[in-house]
Amino acid sequence: MSDLHLPFWPAGVPRHLFVPETHLYRNVEVSAMRFPNKPFTIFYDSVLSYREFQRATETVAAYLQQRCGVKKGDRVLLYMQNSPQFMVAYYGILRADAVVVPVNPMNLTDELRHCVRDSGAKVAFAAQEVYPRLQPLVGSGEGQGLGHVIVATYSDALTAPTDLPLPDFVTAPRQPISAADAAAGAVPWADMMDAALRPGPIEAGPDDLAVMPYTSGTTGHPKGCMQTHRSTMFNTVGGGVWGSSPQGGVGLAVLPMFHVTGMQANLNGAIYYGSTVVVMPRWNRDAAAMCVQRYGVTGLVLITAMVIDFMSNPRLGEYDLGTVRRIVGGGASMPKAVALAMEHKLGLKYGEGYGMSETMGATHSNPVDRPKAQCLGMPIFDVDSRVVDPATLQELPPGQTGEIIVHGPQVMLGYWGQPAATEAAFVQIEGKRFLRTGDLGQVDDEGYFFFVDRLKRMINAAGFKVWPAEVEALLHGHPAIQEACVIAVQDPQRGETVKAVVVRKPGPAGQVSEQQIMDWSREHMAAYKVPRIVQFVDALPKSGTGKVMWRKLQEAEPTAPSAPLPA
Repeated sequence: MSDLHLPFWPAGVPRHLFVPETHLYRNVEVSAMRFPNKPFTIFYDSVLSYREFQRATETVAAYLQQRCGVKKGDRVLLYMQNSPQFMVAYYGILRADAVVVPVNPMNLTDELRHCVRDSGAKVAFAAQEVYPRLQPLVGSGEGQGLGHVIVATYSDALTAPTDLPLPDFVTAPRQPISAADAAAGAVPWADMMDAALRPGPIEAGPDDLAVMPYTSGTTGHPKGCMQTHRSTMFNTVGGGVWGSSPQGGVGLAVLPMFHVTGMQANLNGAIYYGSTVVVMPRWNRDAAAMCVQRYGVTGLVLITAMVIDFMSNPRLGEYDLGTVRRIVGGGASMPKAVALAMEHKLGLKYGEGYGMSETMGATHSNPVDRPKAQCLGMPIFDVDSRVVDPATLQELPPGQTGEIIVHGPQVMLGYWGQPAATEAAFVQIEGKRFLRTGDLGQVDDEGYFFFVDRLKRMINAAGFKVWPAEVEALLHGHPAIQEACVIAVQDPQRGETVKAVVVRKPGPAGQVSEQQIMDWSREHMAAYKVPRIVQFVDALPKSGTGKVMWRKLQEAEPTAPSAPLPA
């Protein structure tokens, strides 16, 4: 940060972090060379070693290059839940010198259409259960540009018997690809692996694009965050150094890997440190506890909602959780009662952190040995973070509320194909390029940052970020909706939930009920974005320039969300 002293910087942790100036895939080569027979993934008792993982990723890379025509810098969509196939595809894409475009597996066709068009992807990986949503975008049907889709079946990775509870979509057998789909460019994952091709040499370097997660913001369409091998490598290494991760660590990968937190902790970081990853595609508190006990899990990365559910399990005392040394995460402030229960039952303090897709994970984190409750933590290695006046950009003293800005090695290059949005997202101060987070916060006199409110309009629904402008853009596709404004309301289970204030079209065209709008929304957007409350109004409040005054609607909501500063 600028001039604040950090008296409680973690003992033994360097202030400056040296990271490999290499292609991310080199981490696979190194770990496979050092630990060829060590389990990398455990998927319901089915094990994939580091050597097997490397071979599989090379086969994927070669298939992309030789059968799909993927070249250096091409974008490839990755549309799956947590699974060995997700992890193999991710590094297969990197090995082909292409760019991973991870997509939320909850996204529906309308949301996928934008990602395909915007990224220019010609190739995609899709899991069997979500492939039908991507199917309309394949081949010449809508001219979207997807010429090849590799369809994965999770049950192909189940190579050993297990008594763990398996979701139905994991045990589902492989379905044949229809002749029409095959003609359009779809191919089963198994056929790709059976081809057993060998890839060409790695040509990309640390400053080439590696990963492009999509995030929304205050505009109606998601934007691709351009992350290089260098920027991604920083938090790949940094997480383990900050947390003093042991070489023999075992992680539980239940946080979605399409999101940067799960991606960095349980995929990129795990490979760099040669760790073992227990893979779960969906949260289940009993299954998670069983995995901790069975595999000796040492670290858990869980959002606040997962911790609340985990700690409220009446059967928690039946499991041996003694191997767990650290539980970290974020997504929302941890309630003090839950944090105290975790400390009492497990002897662990929840380590909260702060980051964004634009920063490929954390920029702030709480020290392991001195965390503060309901706190974002302090800026990590080489990060300059400040609280500034949103209008003047002047830095504010401790205790005053302003916008959090961030400068550091993990900050993105910018938004893909969006020069205006990129320019608006950054500001130059003292010769440094700072990212404007859009979050309001405070910093105390010990250098710890606290979240206060949102300058942007993001809704946090059970840890999922919902951007009102994106939901509004989708709602405007409803034939009976003339205008819509989306705001947040408090929810006892989700923290916040989505409310749509709707103006219907006049006459017969606008004859629609609240329930019909919610049902339509479930067909056109991911479940966590669907409005749980719909209110009809005659008109939306507007400013003199015609802009919808969403803040007026938000402030009029009797249960408008608030984020009180911890005492």
